[in-house]
Amino acid sequence: MTAFANTGVPMVNATRFRAAHEADWERLDKIVTAIEKRGVRGVPEQALLVLPVLYRSTLSSLSVARETSLDKSLVAYLEQLCTRAYYQIYGVPTSAMRQLGHFFAHSWPKAVQALWKETLVAFILTAAGAIVAYLLVRNNPSWFYVLFPDNMAAGRDPTASAQFLKNTLYDGGGPMAGQSALALFASFLFTHNAQIAIFSFALGFAFCLPTAGLIVYNGLTLGALVEVFAAKGLAYGFIGWLMIHGTTELFAIMISGAAGFRIGLALAFPGRQSRADAAVAAGRQAAVAMGGTVVMLAVAGLLEGIGRQTVTSDTARYAIGGGMLLGWLLYFYWPRRDRGAVA
Repeated sequence: MTAFANTGVPMVNATRFRAAHEADWERLDKIVTAIEKRGVRGVPEQALLVLPVLYRSTLSSLSVARETSLDKSLVAYLEQLCTRAYYQIYGVPTSAMRQLGHFFAHSWPKAVQALWKETLVAFILTAAGAIVAYLLVRNNPSWFYVLFPDNMAAGRDPTASAQFLKNTLYDGGGPMAGQSALALFASFLFTHNAQIAIFSFALGFAFCLPTAGLIVYNGLTLGALVEVFAAKGLAYGFIGWLMIHGTTELFAIMISGAAGFRIGLALAFPGRQSRADAAVAAGRQAAVAMGGTVVMLAVAGLLEGIGRQTVTSDTARYAIGGGMLLGWLLYFYWPRRDRGAVA
């Protein structure tokens, strides 16, 4: 192997320089590529032993290429090769499963923790919207038709009888009975809730205002529906029916809104950074928090479409909903030691 670092006088001729060291570069490239594809265990021990030597030789070649202003494409190639080799030698290569485990054990909860202020704001906006809608519909039931979409009401409006509303809470609404129908219903609701969460996040780029409006509107629809059941003396049952999935679903939507708020605030108040740089920095953290909400929405969809319809005991519904909320709070906000990021 050529030891360029010990030659004394650097070779400034690009052709001679490449001919003298290209074999080492190609060998290093092959070893690094093999590790990236198959992992360390899939590479012969001899190749692993020579890897640091080839890395140092290539790093020396990069230094000479920069100092002598050789071909820019060659410099770029060597920079990329050295970076990949550095990662494999000094980084912490892990399997996809370990990276996924690190995401759920550390990255996601830490990202959500960092958004606690924005999440609190999303909660306050949701609660405020729900209270306002509840009072509006209580004083004038016609407000329900302004606040709640007709295609989602499915007969659950101020004109519905108490018996009909009760049936929707404890009998699955008649046509929705049956496991296949429940699974289809869960799929529909998962898609709907995912859209709300995605828009809450995406609209943050418009300086938070559309995100705030969507969060408030979500609270308005919630409050309007609560009043419909409360007016018939079914508030306790309805809240239990809602809690079994709502604590997870609403939490996911609030986190998504919080992620949108973080980006919007970075754009509105970038500080000493440019708006683009501030948005990129905020977007990295917000995207991690947003990414995990897909799991929350999937859980909420299952609880909403299946568990909520098959579990008809108010006590069990409150226990499941309260347990899910407590579980999420502990998962996200329980103090964790910083074990470092996965390289």
